[in-house]
Amino acid sequence: MKYSKPEVEKKVNELISKMSLAEKVGQLNQIGGFSFGQGPGPEEQIRERGAGSILWLNDTKRFNELQKIAIEESPSGIPILFALDVIHGYRTIFPAPLAMASSWDPDVPEKAQTVAAREARAAGIHWTFTPMVDIARDARWGRIVEGAGEDPYLGSAMAAAQVRGFQGDDVTGPERMLACAKHFAGYGASDGGRDYDPVYLPENLLRNVYFPPFKAAVDAGCATFMSAYMDLNDVPASGNQFLMRQVLREEWGFEGFVVSDAHAVGSMVTQGHARDTKDAALRGIKAGLNLDMSSYTYTKGVEELVDEGKLTVEEIEELVRPILAAKVKMGLFETPYVDEDLLEQVVNRPDHREVSLWSAQRSMVLLKNEKNLLPLSKDVKKVAVIGPVADSKTAVEGTWMVFGHEPAAVTVLEGIRNKLPDAEVTYAEGPEIKRDIPSWFQARREGDNPKPRQTSEEATAAIQEAVKIAGDAELVVMVLGETHFMSGEAASRASLDLPGRQEELLQAVAALGKPVVLVLVNGRPLSINWAAEHIPAILEAWQPGSEAGNAVADILFGDVNPGGKLPVCFPQKGSHAPLYYARNLTHSPESSERYNPRYWDGLPVPLYAFGFGLSYTTFEFTNLSVSDSQMKVGETLTVSVDVTNTGDVAGDEVPQLYIHQKWGTDTRPMRELKGFQRISLEPGETKTVEFELGPKELTYWSANVHDWIQDTVTFDVWVGADSTASLHAEFEVI
Repeated sequence: MKYSKPEVEKKVNELISKMSLAEKVGQLNQIGGFSFGQGPGPEEQIRERGAGSILWLNDTKRFNELQKIAIEESPSGIPILFALDVIHGYRTIFPAPLAMASSWDPDVPEKAQTVAAREARAAGIHWTFTPMVDIARDARWGRIVEGAGEDPYLGSAMAAAQVRGFQGDDVTGPERMLACAKHFAGYGASDGGRDYDPVYLPENLLRNVYFPPFKAAVDAGCATFMSAYMDLNDVPASGNQFLMRQVLREEWGFEGFVVSDAHAVGSMVTQGHARDTKDAALRGIKAGLNLDMSSYTYTKGVEELVDEGKLTVEEIEELVRPILAAKVKMGLFETPYVDEDLLEQVVNRPDHREVSLWSAQRSMVLLKNEKNLLPLSKDVKKVAVIGPVADSKTAVEGTWMVFGHEPAAVTVLEGIRNKLPDAEVTYAEGPEIKRDIPSWFQARREGDNPKPRQTSEEATAAIQEAVKIAGDAELVVMVLGETHFMSGEAASRASLDLPGRQEELLQAVAALGKPVVLVLVNGRPLSINWAAEHIPAILEAWQPGSEAGNAVADILFGDVNPGGKLPVCFPQKGSHAPLYYARNLTHSPESSERYNPRYWDGLPVPLYAFGFGLSYTTFEFTNLSVSDSQMKVGETLTVSVDVTNTGDVAGDEVPQLYIHQKWGTDTRPMRELKGFQRISLEPGETKTVEFELGPKELTYWSANVHDWIQDTVTFDVWVGADSTASLHAEFEVI
């Protein structure tokens, strides 16, 4: 049943009128499916006062058991929202979000998350903590893999697409689920790229760079938000009234609810913001944080705060209402239970794997193809596949797998063997790669007795064995990068070099003089300077998901022409981070004769630029045209360009439009992405691509005025294949 807005409000008012204060506070509590030692078991809490939600649980039968307790044994019989981190797939795994952003095609995340929602709902999950829309300009930050990279325009398009994928046009549908935009806000700008560390961002950067993907999520109808862990300008995001009340609700009109990150309400005590648990509860409520994720701070402090007159019942009800409204809209009062036989039917749909394959193919980026080494011939008889992630299902599936997930991906080795059934495809793992300091995620999955670290002698022997196997082959496919524990939460790095002794392995194999292709499997940009100079072909595969190996093989052997583009710069060194294309000119511009190189021991320019990506064909951009040389503030003009496939095979190109405001109230970035389209062209075909530029693209938040403004000024326009595009025009706003 689909409720109208008045019907939802009526139902919520009826429920509120019957609930005790304890039950209302119960709805502000998200119970952990396993407790982390934070509180009593879920059954006891549900029977006592009900609950808003349960997370960290992935068991369809258990969902129904707990829901039955909520319906039949809790005071008001209010159903529970079951939530889980379904980041890029439930059983069918899709490319990690950073990889999907590399498609520069919003259809990719929308279709992928549509399948993810279908599978997760069949399991009994109503709500996912996705999309992560944090802008990340520091590749050292582990969670860069969960977002769309460094740019707010591209990030906004990907954020909206993911919301559409999860929620569709009608979140009440049986194959849809609530989306959650996280982490509000600024989490991707932590000091030094170190996860959890403080963030210091002036308001103009917040509004011009870090807020836009969140606003795009609101405009797309995102049902929920998640606050961030860290301090933002010395105020924890979980108690930040500026973020949650002023910006999110008052300015943007957000009507959903906000959940904290794990234990983050209670963590305000640890952060030195709240005096004690009760004070933390007060600060969370006053800031407008609806749901406490499993710190049980609200259930320990809110009722006493009401008794003391520091909070009113009306303030509690304000936060309860959108949680109840979501349950009404989801139809949980009519259909609270899930069919326990449905999941296996849904996850076995062959079209789900087809979407996974298609998504992976569109997300990979060709970084180098010297002398057209790629695509490879399928007539090859002996291929060596070498590298520590070449036969790893977990590495290609990526970081955020749902609880209890069993890896079922096609590895790169398997994909090449599938592609070449008559060839001899040999394999060597090479030296292992491990983190220097394991995360608690890794310790929890590996248990108390992880595999001992390989000795130096064992690693050397592994390199020698790999070189021997490579020496017997006609060509070598090196598959290098990171394990799934090396990116994601609690996975920041000081270096961006290939972990372990992988570069040594690569150099030893390359010294054989055989054709070598490098496939990267990783969750962040890596500093592959030696490879960029010496290896003839490099494919960035990221974390491609369930059909990883088949997608890689399709591209390597020419069944698919790669068309992805980088959503982040690739720094030459980790010490160059944060590095991003949309920097300001400064008094000594990088293009000037008196350019100060910033560092005297190496230019801090990207190894690969934002928006970069090659194809097996070539493209030409011509006839850049601006519809008007002048326009008034508030008007819109059209920019057009012709794109021609000048090669011999069909392929995809992504025309990208960049602008620069030459002067004004504030200084502005030297380039800003303001338009893109992924197009397909046959050999010799030309398409005219059009972009619109108007107030939405030309307005910015001014640090001088403390408001949104559009200057009367002259703009540069560039259109091309990446952020270094040279085809140029100008227009003036009068």
